Amino acid sequence: MSPRSDSGRSAAIARAGACAPWVRTRLRTAPGAACALALLVLLTAFLAAAFPRAVDAYENKGLRHKLTVENPTRSVLELSAPPPALGVDAEREAAVRGAALGAVHHKVIAGLPEPVRADASQSSYGIHTTQTIAAGEKWLPRPNGLDPELTYVTPSALPAHATLRDGAWPTVHGEVTTASTEVEAAVTEATAKALRIKVGSTIAVPTLGDRPLTVRITGIVAPKLPEAVYWSFEPLLRTPALAAKPTKTDPLYYWMAALLLPPDAAPALLATTGTPEPYWRIAPDADRLTALDVDRLRSRVASLENGPELLKLRALAGPAATLRTDLDQVLTDYDAMRSAISPVVTVAAVGIGAVAAVVLLMTGGLLAARRHSELALLRSRGGSLRGIGGRLLAETAVTTLPAAALGLLLAVAAVGEARLWPAAIGAAAVAVLVCAALPLNTTLGHRRPLLHGARDDMMTARPSRRRTVAELTLLVLAVGAVAALRRRGTSADGGTDFLVSAAPVLVGLIAALVLARLYPLPLRLASRSIARLRGAVGFLSLARAGRASASGIPALLALLVALTTAAFGGSVLAGVAGARDDAAVLATGADARISGEGDVMPLPDQLVRDVRKARGVREVTPVQIEYSVALPSSRLGTDAKTALIGVDPGTYARLARATGLGPFPADRLKATGAAPVKGTPPSEDRVLPVLASPTVAEQLGERPRDIKSLAGNFKVRVVGTVPRTPAVDNDNFVIVDAASLTQRQTTTLLVTGDSLDAQALRAATHRAGSTYFVVLRSEERAAFVDTPMQSGAERIYAAAIAAGAGYALLAVLLSLLQTAPERSALLARLRTMGLTRRQGRRLLGLEAMPQALLAAVGGLLVGWATIALLAPGVDLVQLALSSGPGSDVLDTAPLRADPWSLALPALGVVALAAAVAAVQAWWAGRRGSITELRAGDTR
Repeated sequence: MSPRSDSGRSAAIARAGACAPWVRTRLRTAPGAACALALLVLLTAFLAAAFPRAVDAYENKGLRHKLTVENPTRSVLELSAPPPALGVDAEREAAVRGAALGAVHHKVIAGLPEPVRADASQSSYGIHTTQTIAAGEKWLPRPNGLDPELTYVTPSALPAHATLRDGAWPTVHGEVTTASTEVEAAVTEATAKALRIKVGSTIAVPTLGDRPLTVRITGIVAPKLPEAVYWSFEPLLRTPALAAKPTKTDPLYYWMAALLLPPDAAPALLATTGTPEPYWRIAPDADRLTALDVDRLRSRVASLENGPELLKLRALAGPAATLRTDLDQVLTDYDAMRSAISPVVTVAAVGIGAVAAVVLLMTGGLLAARRHSELALLRSRGGSLRGIGGRLLAETAVTTLPAAALGLLLAVAAVGEARLWPAAIGAAAVAVLVCAALPLNTTLGHRRPLLHGARDDMMTARPSRRRTVAELTLLVLAVGAVAALRRRGTSADGGTDFLVSAAPVLVGLIAALVLARLYPLPLRLASRSIARLRGAVGFLSLARAGRASASGIPALLALLVALTTAAFGGSVLAGVAGARDDAAVLATGADARISGEGDVMPLPDQLVRDVRKARGVREVTPVQIEYSVALPSSRLGTDAKTALIGVDPGTYARLARATGLGPFPADRLKATGAAPVKGTPPSEDRVLPVLASPTVAEQLGERPRDIKSLAGNFKVRVVGTVPRTPAVDNDNFVIVDAASLTQRQTTTLLVTGDSLDAQALRAATHRAGSTYFVVLRSEERAAFVDTPMQSGAERIYAAAIAAGAGYALLAVLLSLLQTAPERSALLARLRTMGLTRRQGRRLLGLEAMPQALLAAVGGLLVGWATIALLAPGVDLVQLALSSGPGSDVLDTAPLRADPWSLALPALGVVALAAAVAAVQAWWAGRRGSITELRAGDTR
């Protein structure tokens, strides 16, 4: 071998060893594309990881909020036992002293099964009388001559939960036994004020023996946290109450209160007649509970109530000990709300997930299209599909995996207190989809050699049989999903039905496929008309739009699904807001409501005049309401009662129209004949026309019926029905012209106005008396405070709207970027033929408009149609009205179309398409034709 050949081989080997790695070379060649892909993956992975964490977070916070705000009488576990059996007095007394009860208390808390945990700071123990004992002291107040009834309690750790206001803390002097004749006690400030108790007061308590037990008040205390469990489980500990004793006429009232004894004074209570018993009240600790603990927690609570765990408690507290709690029912209520909200949230997740997947696939398609020539060259020089796919996989993974990991870390940092593995699965799914999209897209496109110059546009494309079968399959799935959702709603037995949750996505998918098939038809008609006009710009733009690649179908699919998801999310938020508005209107009947207790107290005429003069008042509707008016027996022989509403027909009809609660023409209530003189009975032959609710109308029938009420006795005939009315919040009423009543009076004022002065209304009401109240609709609306679960679901839907709009705009941008090189080359060629810059801008703008308008108008219509189709199956009552004064007045809360979420994303699509076309025309105008046109360029 010659030296020359040896040197040539050595140089070739050296050049081969000096070749840069594929991945590094590609990243250096196209850093912008790699960074854009990494950014898209980062945002998508963040959303995919943040969604399950956000759901976990709001469900966990919702559970803790539910247990925290729930009435302690339902959430606390109360363990009680009968008093020690008769026997040796010393043993009985020792068993109820503070040390013995405290020892049992600590053992009970330590032995609670997981995840039942106790809040030791709010838990308490002691002994209390289960039956109230009448106090006969003459100085105690007696509203109706009845003696106050008192309860005697020995709560633990009283100094830790109260502040001493006067006197000294109660204590024991020596050893208290059942034979003791005097003990000390404390009362709260509210009890002392209501019962006129002072430091040094004494109360004689009857006992089973000969001598009463004297309880001396040594201190007056104030609760540190009155609403805490310690004080709220038994409200009498902090606040006395007036109790009613029923009689044949009016009820008689008497005071009930509690006296707080020191724990070691408990033996003295064993001798009283109040049937004392020991208790241990365990306040649940919700700080570490999660939604995953609900089933296990419910099972443990059931076991504590009546199961193996109760046997363990009886071994500590006594063989007859019982545990009472409604915590299991509280957990059931929480589960019902979560089961109602979860499917609605899943609809948003499925929609955004589908849009994100399509956009990621479009990104892979764009990258594959940009590198088609390069990879075709490698394939023609012997590159294998496996080798090319492996290099592309490595190249994509270098940017995708770090971006997905960073998105996961950001999601973990942004949303705390949630599980990690669902977020990791979401981010990993995004990474796998992106890493697989480019290699598969590329290798599948280069399996066979492709002829250069073959057209692949939407005008000439003919759907294959496989595509037709796939489209029909999707159509069947969409019809089934919509039918199932309309028939049984979003809930499903055993969990979420993902086919039902995918109904909006399937509707958008079917609409995209239909529009893709119909797209060529209007273009052909428009091309024929424009071809007869002068000028080439219009014809060229339509011809270019008609030759758009068939690969633009994914962009149309992404746009329609994104716009549909955004519209559905907006309709959910609009439905929640509308339901709360409706509930607030039903609770008040107008912008403000002024009445006495129970809507039965007559209002002074001066109050009516003062309210009319208040600032912001537009109209005042006086109403007379009488509840429990007996209806005559119906044909079925059943008796019923209803609310009689006397109104001024004119003003009340205007109010009903303004609020949308049972509008009616005012002349329907106009009575025939002369009106009766005030204070005189009406004529026996006079029949008053009335409007009634459907149930009352069915009860009264069609013929005149006698009505006997405090407002007078008369005959009525039903002339119409209305389902709701502003004066009452139920569906059981009769509306009559107040001028036709014998005993006319105003019991309620319904006030309307744009900017009511709440202070002026309350001042006028206060001047009239302390028994009248003002209720504003705005305050009732504000009372619907979002629980953590509600606010979390609403935030997810707000994010769904934003993400849907963002992905829609990104799909438009990707679709335009995919054909940007062809448009640049077209402009360069046309400029050599004399096309001006202004004409170039018009050409690109008109070319982009058909698809943009198709997607925008189609998305607008499909979004509206989706809401109309799915509204009967989506009930937002639990999401909107789980709290508030009118949470039970609405039976259903349907979806409501939100014009902004329908129109804004669609307009954004058109605006972005026009902006991209204008920017590209401006940029292409700055570059020379030589830069765009090269010999052999196939664009």
